[in-house]
Amino acid sequence: MRSSSLSPVVLPGWRWQAFLDKAVELLTPFEPQPYPVPEPFLWRSDKGGSASRPFEVTTATWACRTNKLRQVRAAFVEGGDAASVLNFVINPSCEFELPFFGADLVTLPNGHLLALDLQPALKNDAIHTQAVWEKLIPLHSQWSVHLPSGGPIPAEAEPFFSPGFLWTRIPLGAEGDQLIQAAVMPAFISYLNLYLSLVNEACPVDKSRSEKLLEGQLRYSKYRALKDPARGMLSRFHGAEWTETYIHKVLFDL
Repeated sequence: MRSSSLSPVVLPGWRWQAFLDKAVELLTPFEPQPYPVPEPFLWRSDKGGSASRPFEVTTATWACRTNKLRQVRAAFVEGGDAASVLNFVINPSCEFELPFFGADLVTLPNGHLLALDLQPALKNDAIHTQAVWEKLIPLHSQWSVHLPSGGPIPAEAEPFFSPGFLWTRIPLGAEGDQLIQAAVMPAFISYLNLYLSLVNEACPVDKSRSEKLLEGQLRYSKYRALKDPARGMLSRFHGAEWTETYIHKVLFDL
């Protein structure tokens, strides 16, 4: 069992371990401190599947905070052939002009669904977006040519994604494994390095700007909590009550 949100997470067979390890490594210079996560959500294991094909599923949470980042958190699900997931989100302090960082790495029985972005709190505000997008869009161009498109996103989701949104669906097996190694991992590292460079450069904003950023962050968090695509999966694995508390009080606690 884990006693702290900063305790290492090692899930046997978990596909996305190397991504978490790299993220933790890159965050180390920022002197991360534990983020309060209630004990029931640090680690939970349950039985899933049918009587003839049972499996064990584990959901765990790693989280920290720094002087400029309100909450950095990673949610992991490992259920063997049923699901293997890393949802990694960085929520900045509203006192700094920063976007969110978001990575969804999902393996399901029918394939991999993979997404990366530096997500705006104020998409229609050039002060908030222009300097970020000038650096992000070239990264998207660099990596998107190596990956098939994931298809259109819902219109209601568009305010919460940037033009640098990298979204792909790739098959299971050797082809998908090769793409993850050759394109998805380096894209993840380049997006995260860009984000952390923005954090390094960020200076405090004034009170009125901070309030506007907070409003945008609240809209994002409310949307993500209401539309979380993992809700059904987590409810099947761990029950609806645990899942709703996890989504609203841990994953999107703003």
